[in-house]
Amino acid sequence: MMKLMKRLWKEEEGQGMTEYGLIIAVVAVMLIGALVTLKDDIANIFNGVNTELTNQTSGS
Repeated sequence: MMKLMKRLWKEEEGQGMTEYGLIIAVVAVMLIGALVTLKDDIANIFNGVNTELTNQTSGS
């Protein structure tokens, strides 16, 4: 049992993938936080574009 624990402690295979996974998770959490914070501004931008497109198509 001790040999297995020592081998698992020393092995570093797969460690890089775990680190990449953690980085991706942190970036995803930050993106979600930014989108939640800016959701009203983003909605206003899309609503403005929709209004302008509606005005352009109905005016011609």
